[in-house]
Amino acid sequence: MLAKTVSFTVDGTAVRPVEVEVDVCRGLPSFGLVGLPDTAVREARERVRSAMENSGFDFPLRRITASLAPADLRKNGPGFDLALAGALSIAAGEVPPDRLEGWGLVGELALDGSVRPVRGALAMAEGAREAGLRGILVATANGPEAALAEGILVRTIDGLSELRATTEEGPPGKAAVPMELGIHPDREGPDLADLRGQPGLRRALEVSAAGAHGLLMIGPPGAGKSLAARRLPSILPGLAREEALEVARIGGICGTLAPDVTRPFRAPHHTVTRAGLIGGGLPPRPGEITLAHRGVLFLDELPEFRREVLEALREPLEAGRVEISRANGHYSMPARFVLVAAANPCPCGRGDSDPGCNCSRAAIDRYSHALSGALADRIDMTVSVAQPGFESMRGPAGEGSGEVRERVESARRRMEGRLGPGRANGDATREETSGFSVTKGALSLLGEATRTRRLSGRGHDRVLRLGRTLADLGGRKSIAEEDVAVALQLRSREGAG
Repeated sequence: MLAKTVSFTVDGTAVRPVEVEVDVCRGLPSFGLVGLPDTAVREARERVRSAMENSGFDFPLRRITASLAPADLRKNGPGFDLALAGALSIAAGEVPPDRLEGWGLVGELALDGSVRPVRGALAMAEGAREAGLRGILVATANGPEAALAEGILVRTIDGLSELRATTEEGPPGKAAVPMELGIHPDREGPDLADLRGQPGLRRALEVSAAGAHGLLMIGPPGAGKSLAARRLPSILPGLAREEALEVARIGGICGTLAPDVTRPFRAPHHTVTRAGLIGGGLPPRPGEITLAHRGVLFLDELPEFRREVLEALREPLEAGRVEISRANGHYSMPARFVLVAAANPCPCGRGDSDPGCNCSRAAIDRYSHALSGALADRIDMTVSVAQPGFESMRGPAGEGSGEVRERVESARRRMEGRLGPGRANGDATREETSGFSVTKGALSLLGEATRTRRLSGRGHDRVLRLGRTLADLGGRKSIAEEDVAVALQLRSREGAG
């Protein structure tokens, strides 16, 4: 007898429906599985056999052939166990054929028949909706995540034996209750008030948070660069529901989904590989820049990263996505993040102006040239950070994250009114940038700077975007001359300190 169920496989950050076909016929007892399965999928034969027998099902001692279609799509992960067991139960006459029709089945089976959670439940529930299915059946632990998907029925199951409890009204299990999205900023994390004696750096962080602008901090060790970067998420505006769903979807696929979904903060070590940073492997997996989507990617000790790893950031910074091409297909994964990086002024960290610096000019040039001009041109702000004095470190705390975040959110609302929901000035296209309102004095200053500093076309546009953010923070309708002046200062290596 032939039976079919539907399951899903994760392909990058996309989800593909898979038709699970099981045929039970006469012949020597065997269990064949075809359809480009990986090791975890091939091992499902043993898990399904033990799970069915320990759940009270009569496992058919006949020739069993299971096919995962489409045959040219690589299948990975243990999530096919439940669909295989469901189809095999129907083919063996244990479950009526029409009871699981129109439902997706996703879950790993333990040997005792209990159903374990798998990664990507939210993405698979959305895939079931896009495929036109009635609903999806998942492990109980996956229920809250999967139930975030709208327009699809989600039911949960604890064990394979519950398939026998199928009724005329629908599949077994119970309705899932969606988890709550933590769309508000992280109010329990580090506070910006901890950053003392760095007024220029504090201002740069506020501009970065408001307009989603990249930031490079250059200064000696202990000046507060890492401390500042880790407090940036505390002043970012809260996630909109659609943004929170994007973060939850990626977190579910990568196994990093937290109960309280907030803007991510990723800080990979400088030994990270190119595939680890932008994604890769077979099949391709999301990298750090996708895990940082809608949040912050912090690269500490930037010159210590390998040159080819850093250069891979150039296209994603412009497009907000990473494109990976393989012989078997093309993969596109979201990567719209705020890049924050920190570097020392020289290999020893003191800087050539310090009498204690023994670095040669060649060593300093080699160290600073780890960041190519093409990548530096894509970073909106470069700020020089000086070591704070004793009085500053012992003095009163500055503004807290809550006060700064109010100004950031106010500026972001102005941007969204101009560009659309979820958009910031740092994401503006060239056409949108050319439509910004600019005063004559600001245009004159920008023209002079373009000639004297030889700004590239990208540099010209990024100065305008920075100026527009400064104007939004100041509540001005047009970009003023002072906004362009500050933007030019923030883009130079002589930034605020």
